[in-house]
Amino acid sequence: MQPAHVQPDPGPLEDHLRGLILTNSAPEAAPSSESHSSAAVIDTLQTKSESLSSHGHSDVGRPASKGSRKRPNQAQRRQMNAELTLSIDANGPAHPSSQQYTHLPAHMNPRLPQHGQHQIHSEHAPAYSSHSLDRPMSNSKQSYGQYRPNQAHFSTPPSYHQSDWRRQERANLNTRSRGANIVSTDTFPSRGGRYSIQPQAALYNPGGHQQIGPTPEQLATQSAYLDQLSHQIVLGAEIGPDEITEKETFRRHVEAICRAAIAGHENEANGACDFPPQTVELKCFGSLASGFATKAADMDLGLLSPASQLSPGSPGSPIPRLIEGALLSAGFGARLLTKTRVSIIKLCEKPDISLRQNLLDARVKWENGVEDEPEPEDEVLEDPDILPDIDFPADTEPNQANAKVSAPQPPPSVQAAPSQEEELSSLRQARNQPLTNYYNNAKRILRRLNGRDIKQSNCQDFTETDFILLDKVACAFVMGLHNPDLRSRILAYPSFHIGDTTQLPNYRSLFGILTMIEGERLVLSWEMMQSSLSHSKTDPPQERAVRQWRDLQYSKNFGTNPVWFNKELQLAIEGLCKIPYVQVTHLQQEQYESPTQYYDRTNKIAIAVSGTPLFSGPDTRSRLIKHYVAGIRNEEIRKHTRDFVDFTGTESLRSVARKHKSLHLAADYERAIKHGCYQPDHLPVLQRYITILRRRPMPSTRPSTNSEYLIPIMRDEIGVLEVIRELPNPSALNPNKPRDRYNDSLEFPKSGVGVQCDINFSAYLALQNTSLLRCYSLTDPRVRPLVLFVKHWAKARDINTPYRGTLSSYGYVLMVLHFLVNVVEPFVCPNLQALAPSGPDVEGVTTCQGCNIRFWRDEQAIQNLAMQGQLNQNRDSVGTLLNGFFEYYAQSNMMITYPKRGFDWGRDVISPRTHGGLLSKVEKGWTGAKTIMQPQGGALITHPKANEAPSSDGAAQLAAEQQAPKLKDLKEVRHRFLMAIEDPFELDHNVARTVTHQGIVSIRDEFRRAWRIIKVAGKGQAPEALTEDVKMRKEELEKKQFVALLDGIHGNEVFSKLEIP
Repeated sequence: MQPAHVQPDPGPLEDHLRGLILTNSAPEAAPSSESHSSAAVIDTLQTKSESLSSHGHSDVGRPASKGSRKRPNQAQRRQMNAELTLSIDANGPAHPSSQQYTHLPAHMNPRLPQHGQHQIHSEHAPAYSSHSLDRPMSNSKQSYGQYRPNQAHFSTPPSYHQSDWRRQERANLNTRSRGANIVSTDTFPSRGGRYSIQPQAALYNPGGHQQIGPTPEQLATQSAYLDQLSHQIVLGAEIGPDEITEKETFRRHVEAICRAAIAGHENEANGACDFPPQTVELKCFGSLASGFATKAADMDLGLLSPASQLSPGSPGSPIPRLIEGALLSAGFGARLLTKTRVSIIKLCEKPDISLRQNLLDARVKWENGVEDEPEPEDEVLEDPDILPDIDFPADTEPNQANAKVSAPQPPPSVQAAPSQEEELSSLRQARNQPLTNYYNNAKRILRRLNGRDIKQSNCQDFTETDFILLDKVACAFVMGLHNPDLRSRILAYPSFHIGDTTQLPNYRSLFGILTMIEGERLVLSWEMMQSSLSHSKTDPPQERAVRQWRDLQYSKNFGTNPVWFNKELQLAIEGLCKIPYVQVTHLQQEQYESPTQYYDRTNKIAIAVSGTPLFSGPDTRSRLIKHYVAGIRNEEIRKHTRDFVDFTGTESLRSVARKHKSLHLAADYERAIKHGCYQPDHLPVLQRYITILRRRPMPSTRPSTNSEYLIPIMRDEIGVLEVIRELPNPSALNPNKPRDRYNDSLEFPKSGVGVQCDINFSAYLALQNTSLLRCYSLTDPRVRPLVLFVKHWAKARDINTPYRGTLSSYGYVLMVLHFLVNVVEPFVCPNLQALAPSGPDVEGVTTCQGCNIRFWRDEQAIQNLAMQGQLNQNRDSVGTLLNGFFEYYAQSNMMITYPKRGFDWGRDVISPRTHGGLLSKVEKGWTGAKTIMQPQGGALITHPKANEAPSSDGAAQLAAEQQAPKLKDLKEVRHRFLMAIEDPFELDHNVARTVTHQGIVSIRDEFRRAWRIIKVAGKGQAPEALTEDVKMRKEELEKKQFVALLDGIHGNEVFSKLEIP
C-alpha cells in the first residue's frame, strides 16, 4: 500500500468518477498544476463513517431511541446489511478503476464534489494516492457483453469502440487538459439514497430464495443480437454527406435573405444606416450540428442578430413576421408559429402551388388583422338529430392538457351583473340535444364568464370567487335540463347543494354534475326494469350498485374539494354501467365507432344478459335487435335499417349488422368523394359500388346460412369488388375520422417539398445544448451509433412526437447520455459539466440567459483523449450497452446487466448536470401539472411615418414597452411532470413536459416490449421485430380489416339473379 505522499503510477482516466459512484462521497480537492502538466493527483476514498454520513446513515447526531423500537423498513435493513458486510479502508486497495485519473491535472478530476453555485479550486490541498493493483480489472458482467460466436446465432458486426483500450503514456496528456475543471459542492445538489450502490454488499433477498436470471450465454446472445441489429439500423439511418451539403447550401441562401431583410428594417424603422448585415447569423443547432442526425432530418436554425435594437426573440419584436414575409416573397413556404414554447418559422424549400397559396392567404389575413379561427374546444357531433349521448369525459390528465387558465377574476359585485344573468339564463337543453353537447355549452359559458371547472391540477389555487361562479353555472346547468323528472331528482338529492356555503361548505364541479345526471339516468332505467318484473327477486350485485349510488347522493357534505366526490361518483357509475339491463337499454353507437365495433360490443352484451329474467323469453333476439337499431347514430342509416328489419322480420343480429355496415360504408364513400379523396378515374367504379351497397339484402343460398341475409354481388360485378379491395378504405380517410387537432391545411408534407427547417428566434441556450451534445458524441465512438439506434427505434415505434403527447428526440438523447454517464459501469462518458473549467472556457463564456453553461467543451482535447482510449475503461459492445439501456428504463428493480436499479418513472428526474444523474420530483417541485401564461410573438411591424424622425434608443425602448404583451397576446403553456428530464442548463425546464398520460404509458410499454424481445432473443428464439414500424403495421392491419369487412358484407357468395320486390 502506498503512502499518501508517494507519487502514484499513471492510470486510465476513470479513477475518480468510479470511486465517487461507489461511495457517493465528497473527496477533498486536489491541487492543480500551474503548468497543466500530468502531475499525479489522486483522491482517496473516505472512511466508512464519512461515507455513511454523506447518505444520512451516520449514528452521529441521531436522537436517542425511544421506548418502543420501530421495525426497520426494507431500505433500512438493506443499508444495515451493507454496513455490516462492507468494510471501507481509506488507505487500503481502491477499486481497480481508481487508477484512471492519476496521470491528469487536478482540475480534470471529476471525483471532486459537483454540487455548487460557486467554484472552489484549491491550489494547496494535499495530494493522495491509492493502491495500484497488479492484476487487471475483472468484472464478471463484462464477460456477458463480449460476443461469443459459439454461443450466439448472429454474425459478428463491426465494433464501434476502439480495439485498443490499453493505458497510454502520461506524457501524451500534458497538453490535453485544457478547459476542464471541477466545480464545488454547491453547484449541483447530489442525490443520495438508493442510487449509491455498494457492489460488495449483499443484496436484500427475502426468504433466502435463489434469484434466477439469464445465463452468461444468454446475455452474450442478447448482446450479439443487438450488435447485429444496431449495425444494420445505423447504416440505413445515418445521414449522408450529400444530404448535409444540400442542407448547408440552403442554409446559406436563407441566411442571405434574413440579412437583407433585417438590415433594411433596421435602416428604415430605426435609422441604423450603418447596421452591419454580417452580424445577422443563421446558425445550425440540433441533431445536424451535434452529430446525431438521421436521414431526412429537419434542420434547426437559430437566428441571431445582436446588433438589432430589439432582439428577434423579444416579445413584440417585428423580426419574426418580417422574416416570414421575406421568405414567402422569395418563393419558399414559410409559416410563423407563435403558440409554441418559442416562436419559430416552419420553412420548406419547394412548396406546391396549393400549399404556397394557403400560406400567402394566411399571411394576408394576419396583415389585415384577422386572427386565425380558434380550434374548437369540444368535438362537434356530425349528426344533428341523434339520440342523447351518454359518453362522458374522464377527469384525467389527458383531458387536463387543454385546460384553460382563468383570467383575473372579477369581484363578486361584478359577477352579479345582468350580462352574467343573461348568460346563465341562456343555458337550456334542446329537445334532442345530447347531454355532452349541452355540457360543452355550459363549459363555454363558464369560460366566457372568466371561470373554470375545478380539477386535480388546479384545486389548490381555487378561490372562493371561483367556487361561487362555478356553483351558479352548475345550478343553471341542472335547471336547464329538458327532462323535468331528471331535473327534479337531481335537485332533491342532498349532495346537490347550491347556495349559502358559509355554514356548510358543499362546493360543486360542473363535471361532477354531469356525472350525477348520467348516473341518475341509469338508475331511472333500472327502476323501470324492476317495476316491470312479475316477481320481487332481484340480483344482489345490481342492488348493491344502486344502493351505493343512492348512499353517495345522500351525502350532505363532502368538504371544500369536490374532486374527491367526483372520483367517488365515477366509481359508483362504473358499477351502474355493469348492470346488464342498463347496458342494453342504453345501447348506443358512439361517434366515430364503426359498425363492426358497435356490433361486437352488442354481441358481448347479448352474451352477458342471456339467461337473465328479462332476456330469457322467446322474444329475446327481437328485443335486442330493437335496441341495436335504436342505438345507431346516423338517423338516415337507422331508418333504413329499421325498414329492413320490419320487412324481413329477421331475428339474426348478424344480418342486421351487415345491413348497418353496408349503409355506413356507402355513406363514408360519398363523404370521401365529396372531399376529393379519390382520383377522378376511380369515381365510376366507386359510384357503382355505392349502388351495390344500398341494395336490399337477399337470403344466403347456402343451406348452413339460409337464415342470413347478404348484400348481393352479381357475377359481372366481381371485377368491381376487386378494384374496391385495392382502393383506400374510406373510413380511414380524413373526412370520416375524428378531427386531428395537430393537423391543418398549412402543415407541410413529410416529403416532396425539398429541404425543410425550423428557424428559431431564441436559440441561445439551444446552441449551447448542441455544443454539449456534440462534445458528448466525441467522448466515445459508441455514443453516436447508440443514439442513432434509439432515435430510429423511437421513431419506428411512434413515441417521438412531442405535440402528440410523447417525447422529443432531444429527450431520448438525454436518456441515452444519462445511461452512459451514470448507469454503465465502468462509465462510457464522463460528466462534461462536472469537468467544467473554473473560469471562462475556451469560448470565453460562463452564463447564457442567466443559466450556468460551463462544461468541458474543448473538442480537440476530448477527441484526442478518446482516440487514445483515455476517457474510459469500458469495453462493452454496442449491443451490451443497448441491452442495459432497455433494461434500465423497462423496470425499476435491480438490473441484471449492471449493478444498478432501474429507472423509477414515477419519482425520478433525469438531471445531466447532477452527480449520479438523478433527482427526485419532490426535490424539483415537479409533482403536479401546471399551466402558465407566456407572451407569444408575431407582433405587427411598425414603420415611422415620413415626417417622423428615426427612433432613438429611448424611443425604441418606449415602443417595446408599448408592445408589451397584453392578455390576448399571452399563450397558455401546459407543464406536465409525468415524465421528468431536466435540461442541462435551463434547470426549471422539463424537456419531457409535453408527455401526457397516454404518452408516458406508450413510452413505458415500448421499453417493456423491447426488453421482452431482447430476453426472447437471448434464449435463441426468433423474436418479433424490435424496430417494427408501428404506422406501417397499423396500415397493414387496417387493410386486412377492410378486406374482412367486404367479405362479411357480401358473404363470399355470388348471385346470378337479383330478387328486388
